[in-house]
Amino acid sequence: MVTWMAEIPHNYGWLTDILDIGIVAVIIYRLLLFLKGTEAARMLSALALVLTAYFISLFAGFRTVTWLVDNLFASLIVVLVILFQGDIRRALASAGRNRTGREKVRHEAHAVIEELVTAAEGLAAKKIGALIVIERDMDVEPFLTVGTDIDAKVTSELLTSIFLPYSPIHDGAVIIQKGKLTRAGCLLPLTQNPDVSKALGTRHRAAIGLTETTDALVLVVSEETGGISVVVGGKITRDLPQHVLRKVLHRLLDVRWLQ
Repeated sequence: MVTWMAEIPHNYGWLTDILDIGIVAVIIYRLLLFLKGTEAARMLSALALVLTAYFISLFAGFRTVTWLVDNLFASLIVVLVILFQGDIRRALASAGRNRTGREKVRHEAHAVIEELVTAAEGLAAKKIGALIVIERDMDVEPFLTVGTDIDAKVTSELLTSIFLPYSPIHDGAVIIQKGKLTRAGCLLPLTQNPDVSKALGTRHRAAIGLTETTDALVLVVSEETGGISVVVGGKITRDLPQHVLRKVLHRLLDVRWLQ
């Protein structure tokens, strides 16, 4: 009996290898899926470039580059923890959340998106300009100036009242962080990209400027045309109808932005 069991690893070693490779492949796939579209993914790409440079320097005999990367690797664990702390926190929170909790978060995300769509559509119909910043993975606070602190639930009524012409903070941007309306009347950095159309007004240029340096999503309602635009990564998509806007927000705002 013992002899027969001892022969299993030898006779079926190929099966163990396949299982081993399969487990590693699933882990890597799930990790990449989790990091997809986040700042950590871009950091991971940069790390891959550093590794490539390291192996090239070894092959070519570049001693200075090799020394530099060797010293970087000495504290690699600390560097990775610092770079990916947000993603590690989300992963641990996600692992500890039960099914009921996940469903609650999805429901909250859906509710906030519906309020945003309703507010944007109502403001657009009245041609009232609006600038709504939705923070995702990266902190937008360092890029904001002025602003009034608010801690309120996101509702279409509140958003509409902020942007009414007689409101003292209607010219600035409102900031939504983790599903809460946290600030209003904020000034954003204007884009310096010379290729941006001169026809775009200050709100659109501010939305592009902020998204060039952060991964935030910005909604813009034009007071001239009533058109609704979505700005991400410095790119603007204009004149979105309500049903398309809803789909775009659901696609770009996964549940992590509420965590």
